[in-house]
Amino acid sequence: MDEQSTVQSERARLIEVTLDTQSIGRSNAEVEHERDVAIFDLIEQNSFALEETDEEGPYTLNLSLAENRLVFTVGNKERAPITHVSLSLSPFRRLVKDYFLVCETYYQAVRTAPASRIESIDKGRRALHDEGSNLLLERLKGKINVDIATARRLFTLLCALHWKG
Repeated sequence: MDEQSTVQSERARLIEVTLDTQSIGRSNAEVEHERDVAIFDLIEQNSFALEETDEEGPYTLNLSLAENRLVFTVGNKERAPITHVSLSLSPFRRLVKDYFLVCETYYQAVRTAPASRIESIDKGRRALHDEGSNLLLERLKGKINVDIATARRLFTLLCALHWKG
């Protein structure tokens, strides 16, 4: 990787992700752990850049819920807000619900089902996760530029926000 690409990749990334506990709320320890893992994975490896702005990263991100919308408050490294991007949660509802059902089936199957059954359920789970990630990419288009790996991690976090434990 050349020096310009390295500088660009250091700018086009998230360095902090927080959840607005007033709108998202707290949950049990298991759910909180899942959210923390999703945030850790997202920060560890991501590609994230605002579109249609001169503000360069690295960025901070605060996620909140407001009126059936997921709100991305993107800030600079000092946490000063740069922009708010709001996405309707309606397009994700069915996917998240189906994803949870398949995950529940998967966790039950791990205990008793043969490996071939577990593998086929896991394929379905991955397909739903891919569908959700692609939908997120599509919904962010023109607002926030992310790669597919970052979209996958953001979708994981979106699911973790809805998980009741």
